[in-house]
Amino acid sequence: MQKEDRACKVEPAARVNSVQEYYFSKKLKEVAEMNAAGKQVINLGIGSPDMPPSEQTVEALCRHAHNADEHGYQPYVGIPELRKAYAGWYQRWYGVELDPKTEIQPLIGSKEGILHISLAFLNPGDGVLLPNPGYPTYTSVSKLVGARLIPYDLHEEKGWQPDFDELEKMDLSGVKLMWTNYPNMPTGGNASMELYQRLVDFGKKHNIIICNDNPYSFILNEHPLSILSVPGAKDICIEMNSMSKAHNMPGWRMAMLASNAQFVQWILKVKSNIDSGQFKPMQYAAVEALAAPKEWYDGMNAVYRSRRALAGEIMHALGCTYDENQVGMFLWGRIPDTESGSEALADRVLYGANVFITPGFIFGSRGERYVRISLCCKNEMLEEALRRIKAL
Repeated sequence: MQKEDRACKVEPAARVNSVQEYYFSKKLKEVAEMNAAGKQVINLGIGSPDMPPSEQTVEALCRHAHNADEHGYQPYVGIPELRKAYAGWYQRWYGVELDPKTEIQPLIGSKEGILHISLAFLNPGDGVLLPNPGYPTYTSVSKLVGARLIPYDLHEEKGWQPDFDELEKMDLSGVKLMWTNYPNMPTGGNASMELYQRLVDFGKKHNIIICNDNPYSFILNEHPLSILSVPGAKDICIEMNSMSKAHNMPGWRMAMLASNAQFVQWILKVKSNIDSGQFKPMQYAAVEALAAPKEWYDGMNAVYRSRRALAGEIMHALGCTYDENQVGMFLWGRIPDTESGSEALADRVLYGANVFITPGFIFGSRGERYVRISLCCKNEMLEEALRRIKAL
């Protein structure tokens, strides 16, 4: 006898209803369907570096992966060689001294770090300051942990930096944490030591933890900066950094955070209950990558510079304007006043020219009049995208 199918009455946790599927998760499925139908969509949306890591990095991975004793579980704090390499990298490029034993925590990507930091510091109802426009994961993770979301505006006329006069007028009672991201994504606004000093002072004045997400400081940027180079910053700041962009290792999920020993220990409490460490050969490979000379970054940026010029032509073909001083691996452009919005423009380009660009609305209300082009695409594809958009 055939059993009757009955609808399951199980309900998900309330937090599931507080967030939506990540925009790129949904849109890339649509792009995949278009490609399956023969559309040959050119993806200028997501920032996934298409260049490989250094040859020495890959060789180190392969060499260590051949060792029979390097496939087991690893320490949650990473191998000592990796922590020392991160500390040396910070000293060499940012002039920041970090204790590799107590002030560095390796991460399985910065996205993971956003969750671990939020779980370690935010109770339900605690306030969190979120940049608008800003990386959507700051918002979604804050919702998942039950925090109280408090957007703060970034202003184009101020180089996409916070307006501290506006911040001081806000009700900051119960605010525990503030997310910042410089060089900024999606806008390409750069950091300065003056900005970092003001953020540190603001955090100390209001007892708000400043979390700076810093994965783009080596891309088309002559002077990498860290908020931790401000004297006393470690008392109130946490900085995340990543090997995804600067070393072409996005799929490796190699990242880190740095702060004072107490903050790091609290985050480790959370992390150690969630994952089981990182593959040891990848950690050794990351050590090799972190030793890259200036020539490595210069060569990578020469490629990005040529792509940036083509992305600029695409922006002009769309009637968009942009700031020439942007840094990072994207180009952020303001759409024409005649356009109804960023999503409408991006969809018209996708369906009419088979080119996927990112609409700025996904980064917050302050991004509605902008679109973003990724530089993670070879010149010939950027040239083809330009040709298609001109035809459109």
